[in-house]
Amino acid sequence: MGQITLEKVTKSFGDVEVIPPLDLTIEDGEFAVFVGPSGCGKSTLLRLIAGLEDTTSGKIVIDGNDATEVPPAKRGLAMVFQSYALYPHMSVRKNIAFPMKMAGIDQAEQDSRIQQAAAALNLTDYLDRKPGQLSGGQRQRVAIGRAIVREPAAFLFDEPLSNLDAALRVGMRMEIGELHNKLETTMIYVTHDQVEAMTMADKIVVLRAGHIEQVGSPLDLYRAPRNLFVAGFIGSPTMNLIEGAEAAKHEATTIGIRPEHIDVSAEPGVWSGRVGVAEHLGSDTFFHIHDTGLAETLTVRAPGEVSFRHGDTIHLNPRADQIHRFDAEGLRMS
Repeated sequence: MGQITLEKVTKSFGDVEVIPPLDLTIEDGEFAVFVGPSGCGKSTLLRLIAGLEDTTSGKIVIDGNDATEVPPAKRGLAMVFQSYALYPHMSVRKNIAFPMKMAGIDQAEQDSRIQQAAAALNLTDYLDRKPGQLSGGQRQRVAIGRAIVREPAAFLFDEPLSNLDAALRVGMRMEIGELHNKLETTMIYVTHDQVEAMTMADKIVVLRAGHIEQVGSPLDLYRAPRNLFVAGFIGSPTMNLIEGAEAAKHEATTIGIRPEHIDVSAEPGVWSGRVGVAEHLGSDTFFHIHDTGLAETLTVRAPGEVSFRHGDTIHLNPRADQIHRFDAEGLRMS
């Protein structure tokens, strides 16, 4: 079991309230991602769950038990940090074994858990190496292995991939996703990268200034963002947001449309503009369009073989059924 429930949890540092009253439930076996800009409170929230920060008020319930005052070591959780924090003089085997040794687990059980964790993380051939002989991705897997052998009720990941280069991040996203499918253990993952959130999560929790802006599956947030903040944060590239007369035609203060829901053409269309920067990615091309009279820049996604040059006039046809409407308060309209 690994259900985690936050009931009216708050956190203040002196007179500054960084987490206003917050309610949230992470179901057993769920992969939940806390996402938001820097300073939104996502790491603070994770540390409250871990017990590394004390709650100012409210209750944290783990597996049906009030854990609010329970020390971190007794909460049954395992945390993986941004820093690998491996012991450089110890082998991979000893690094993974360290928390079990501290817990007094017998050697036979230690060996069994090490072998299982190493197999799950493709580390079997590296158990006798030192961390300095490993790549960044392998070191992060060792840190995860050290968490796995504790057999926790839930794993807590605090931006674990931010020190890796782009290619390694993609690979490790896949590996952590596969690990979740194997272990079927609750995982909470903190990131500022909405691509990581979209590709890994069962449930995304979007945070801003300590408030939960929306909770839902990746597709829920993509298809029906609750407000302008979520609309502008989820999706890559982000949603185009348009105000003024064009929005008024749809009886809204702001309308939004994603780059992939605008069709481009050389023939006259609903909108038109001038091609600025074009990002050619092979299968897709992203055009940044100026002089539309709608917004400073519109971003559109087109098939990779579509060829418009810088300065060309381009015509745009938004898909009517994919236009999102927002009111004066920035809230989604039905």
